[in-house]
Amino acid sequence: MASASSPSGGRKCFFSRFFRRKKIEKSGNLVGENNSQEPVIRPTGSLTRRLIAISALWIFILLSGGGVTLDRVLTQAVTDNFDSQLDYVLAAMIASSEIDPEGAVRLNRPLGDQRFLEAHSGLYFQVSGSGYERFPSPSLWDRSLQVNPMPKGQLVRTYDSDEFSDGTLRVMERDVRLPGSSVLWRFQVAEIRTSLDNQIKKLRHTLVKAFLILGTGLIVITVLQVTIGLWPLRKLRREISAVRNGQASRIHDRMPNEVAPLIEELNALLSHNERQAEEARRHAGNLAHALKTPLTVVTNEANANSDALKEVVLREVMTMRRHVDHHLARARAIGRRGNAQSQAEVWPALLAVERAVTRLYPHATIDLAGVKDAVVRIERQDLDEILGNLIENAAKYGQGRVFVTVEKQGKSVEILIEDDGTGIPENLRGQLFKRGARLDTDKPGTGLGLAIVRDVVEIYGGSVTLEESEDLGGLFVRLALPSVH
Repeated sequence: MASASSPSGGRKCFFSRFFRRKKIEKSGNLVGENNSQEPVIRPTGSLTRRLIAISALWIFILLSGGGVTLDRVLTQAVTDNFDSQLDYVLAAMIASSEIDPEGAVRLNRPLGDQRFLEAHSGLYFQVSGSGYERFPSPSLWDRSLQVNPMPKGQLVRTYDSDEFSDGTLRVMERDVRLPGSSVLWRFQVAEIRTSLDNQIKKLRHTLVKAFLILGTGLIVITVLQVTIGLWPLRKLRREISAVRNGQASRIHDRMPNEVAPLIEELNALLSHNERQAEEARRHAGNLAHALKTPLTVVTNEANANSDALKEVVLREVMTMRRHVDHHLARARAIGRRGNAQSQAEVWPALLAVERAVTRLYPHATIDLAGVKDAVVRIERQDLDEILGNLIENAAKYGQGRVFVTVEKQGKSVEILIEDDGTGIPENLRGQLFKRGARLDTDKPGTGLGLAIVRDVVEIYGGSVTLEESEDLGGLFVRLALPSVH
């Protein structure tokens, strides 16, 4: 193989058109062109207010649930304590009861609470039995407690009753058969719930007041926590504003552990943008310098009215075209490299290149082998152009056999391209990566193929080397690209 450069003229145009899939937007602009208009960022609301609102809602739910539960527990405890006093009086009343000679119930000793003797005092008792007059406490005066049937299977019952107009009664009653009597006696003790309700009311007032103070305190703590916790983000905003205004080149202030990775990524992005800008300036300078000499030659020939002006113009225009193509390829690759999601499947790209090359060189046979699921970190268009240049050179300068093998090597994917040409001496292989370098001038070409391949591959963090094929005897190209998996 005497040379390894891209074809020129019609073949090159055909190959470039085959793989360069320009996507046209509805507006007619190419995808990827800078739109000069900055994207409009629509805020979704304050993060501080959102966190405070969520915390306040959660505090309200927890305190409400806890307050209701605690209210029920304490209310039940106070009520049980009230009922235990009634139960004590009822037990004392039954213990002091006996049957008189006429078969009625009487108390052999008075109950200790003075309120049983005061009319309408709010504390009452009553004993009643079938066939006998009711035995009420003096506090009942001209009233009596209602006697309702006891639920089946229940000996003691406690309930609230509205039978008196001066307040709700808490009634505890029990059916007992006293010794010496066959009558089932109903013993009842009742007390107005006023004291019980006042205790419950006071308890609930205290609970509501305490929980309001607790909730307010928790919300204040939440506001302080959110404000202090998000303060580094406000500080970060000022630092980014300083970078944008040119007051600083990097963000150097120390940040919490949760924000530090973001700072590292921002600084890395700033460094990346600076490298991009520096590369753009360097390429623009190189292009300007490369075009300066051909333009000077054309200008001098035109001013001298040289007879060879046409040939000089065509020659220098081709030189300028090579430089423009080279720098445009680098600029496209650099621009696409910034996309962190760039990835392409190797096998479909190889199949597409095989179809295109076999159409250009019908005599060539391209054999593909190796891993079929390899995915590399590169734009598909750039991968097509790289593989297209390398495989087309192998078909163009070989004798008709091209082997392409895909292998995974650690974090890289290697694409091995071999041909059955005459090969290239080791001391001349490095020259092929220079712009415009050609070892065979018999076949058309511009000498830019491998130079562009090398530059684009290195932009994506890969490498390309030239060796000698042991199987076919021609050139062996080892292309390594970063793997996605």
